[in-house]
Amino acid sequence: MTRFGFRIDATDGRARTGVIDTLRGAIRTPAFMPVGTAATVKAMKPADVRASGADIILGNTYHLMLRPGAERVAKLGGLHRLMGWDRPILTDSGGYQVMSLADLTKRSEEGVSFKSHLDGSRHLLSPERSIEIQRLLGSTIVMAFDELVPTTSSREVQAAAMERSMRWARRSRAAFDAGGDHAANNAIFGIQQGALDEGLRKSSADALIDIGFDGYAVGGLAVGEGQEAMFACLDFAPGQLPADKPRYLMGVGKPTDIVGAVERGIDMFDCVLPTRSGRTGQAFTRAGPLNLRNARFAEDDGPLDPACPCPVCATWSRAYLHHLVRSQEILGAMLMTEHNIWFYQVMMADLRAAIAEGRLAAFADAFRASYAGEQGERR
Repeated sequence: MTRFGFRIDATDGRARTGVIDTLRGAIRTPAFMPVGTAATVKAMKPADVRASGADIILGNTYHLMLRPGAERVAKLGGLHRLMGWDRPILTDSGGYQVMSLADLTKRSEEGVSFKSHLDGSRHLLSPERSIEIQRLLGSTIVMAFDELVPTTSSREVQAAAMERSMRWARRSRAAFDAGGDHAANNAIFGIQQGALDEGLRKSSADALIDIGFDGYAVGGLAVGEGQEAMFACLDFAPGQLPADKPRYLMGVGKPTDIVGAVERGIDMFDCVLPTRSGRTGQAFTRAGPLNLRNARFAEDDGPLDPACPCPVCATWSRAYLHHLVRSQEILGAMLMTEHNIWFYQVMMADLRAAIAEGRLAAFADAFRASYAGEQGERR
């Protein structure tokens, strides 16, 4: 098997379904990656994540470099061994978290210096250091280091950040290629930037294609611009990227966000929403999200979602889950999260089947019609 490959098995409009091959196993696309930021998909055991249908999970450079430390993870055999997950892992480069979580950040051409949100220690995250950390973690898919600015920034600021991100992308690629056995057995994705501007996005895509990556991410979205603006950007951004490579929309999202992005040609997604919502008492169902803290569920003996095949829906009632959530029992967070991860994976399986059978438009319209009252937030 080659270290990394992507084949498209079927298309329906702009949507595609296929398989990404890695030495750690195959990833069926469109794919949703549960977020395991700190070497754990919160409230889930790895075997249960896999049982839901997940082929790949996401880890994060920023969080893992601060705790337990990339060098320590490497000393303990790498991220896969440490957390007991033998399937592919994609690691975010840390750029988003540096911009959103760290204190006293200072950007320069070298990278971003920042003060840890954990203990106040000072760090510098550069393209080279980000790639080194991801190599120490043993990432299956490494992400280039980029600079994120709000979509409300001026075009001048957006252009400068995009251009710097492309210079950092070239440095990220060089650092990855110098990684010896890790580079020979794994993959690196570039990240398109340019906010909502079609021209900036095209310049970014052209620069990334010139460098050459195994896959390409659409970055800088799901940061508060709203679904309509995000979809308007996705009407052109994926088409600017190579059709024969995976396209990854970072940090998305709500179920209808994912359905709409799949219709526009996106292959990979990640978001903390299913796990975060599970810990706060929100369950995703085909009829929309349910807040299990609500008193109306206190004597509801039905399952969370009658059509859901997950172990939670097969075993426990809404009334019991309401009791666990209201009592703040750990089991409540575990069961709600497990159901939500299953919901997302079943949705992805349904999308793959709909594309393969040429009925995506009908599936998407029916999904949106039944899914009412979305709540929550994207990463």
